[in-house]
Amino acid sequence: MPNKNILAEDVQAFIEENLNADLHKLILKKPVFPGITMQELAAQIHGRRTAQKKYPFLSRSGILHPAWLSTEQASSEAAAMYKSKIAGSGELFADLTTGFGIDAWFISQKFRKAILVEQDGELLCTVAHNWQILGREARFVNTKLEDFIDETQEDFDLIYLDPARRDKNKKKVFHLEDMYPNILEIQGRLSEISERILIKLSPLTDLALLKEKIINLAEIHIVALKNDVKEVLALCRKNAACSDVSVFAADLADDTVFSFLMNEEAASQPEYSSPQKYIYLPNNALLKTGAWGAICKKFTLKKLHPNTQIFTSEELLEEFPGRILEMKTISPKEIPKGGKFNIISKNYPLTPDEIRKKYKIKDGGDEYLIFTKTLSGKIILQSV
Repeated sequence: MPNKNILAEDVQAFIEENLNADLHKLILKKPVFPGITMQELAAQIHGRRTAQKKYPFLSRSGILHPAWLSTEQASSEAAAMYKSKIAGSGELFADLTTGFGIDAWFISQKFRKAILVEQDGELLCTVAHNWQILGREARFVNTKLEDFIDETQEDFDLIYLDPARRDKNKKKVFHLEDMYPNILEIQGRLSEISERILIKLSPLTDLALLKEKIINLAEIHIVALKNDVKEVLALCRKNAACSDVSVFAADLADDTVFSFLMNEEAASQPEYSSPQKYIYLPNNALLKTGAWGAICKKFTLKKLHPNTQIFTSEELLEEFPGRILEMKTISPKEIPKGGKFNIISKNYPLTPDEIRKKYKIKDGGDEYLIFTKTLSGKIILQSV
């Protein structure tokens, strides 16, 4: 059970006053309050700090925060709100891997009833307390999710899972079969009891393997924040046709979404060209799709080389999700020695550091140099 002594007014005031404290030093101090360890206080301060950055609605007095590792995998507020948008609505929702309950909080707002399942009893009590403070009702079930799905007699409109991406030795894992729960083992039962299943997965998840291994897969969402891919979501619907899987690449910071059908991408091929007036560097969500043909088709672009993920056009396409630069081709002799440049090396034998040393240029400034390869060979591009 969570230590409810932490909720005392003077303890909450101490947490507020020490939000910027050095937690490593704080842990070494003598206990300040009877019945509360300094480790527990440090965990609450760390949790409040995390809440301020990731989920501000829980950054307030009276909220309990779990152990540090439980907050690590918790979704940000922006990512949780995105899940709520794609999850749909209905009568009954269940989160089978509740954790700290951030995703459940936002997804449940579109459902009349919610069931939160978590095998860690202390963590579930923490979530139940917080939901009570915030005025949200739910049924909290402290059990293993395998037991819950085997025994339940209810029909769900949506089941959500966020499999643990660390093994017993706390090492990160990325393959579906290495996570807990193993989705491949329970997906048959899940599809029997729920109309829709939403699964949060690692950013390193192979999209083609998802399509191959997940039954009733309807949508894949690549979710990034400020060009950092945070998670991959798999949305399953009963009787969905795998040949029509839709892929969405979203960056929540600038509200850009690129979408395509997997079977369309398989049938399309990119066109290739030498660099034209504008150069396009896809954001990381777009890169994760690997949908070069679909990108060329949607934005009327051409690719520089099969292994160079850079696109080009003569006309400016401002809606492209990524960096757009107006550039010209130069020779190595035209590189200004001692000049300041942001250096990009794509499909090129030298790293940016090696390029700086070779051409005696400095990092920084407003101009760009791109070292890359086209079908005609190696090339250098300078921003105009």
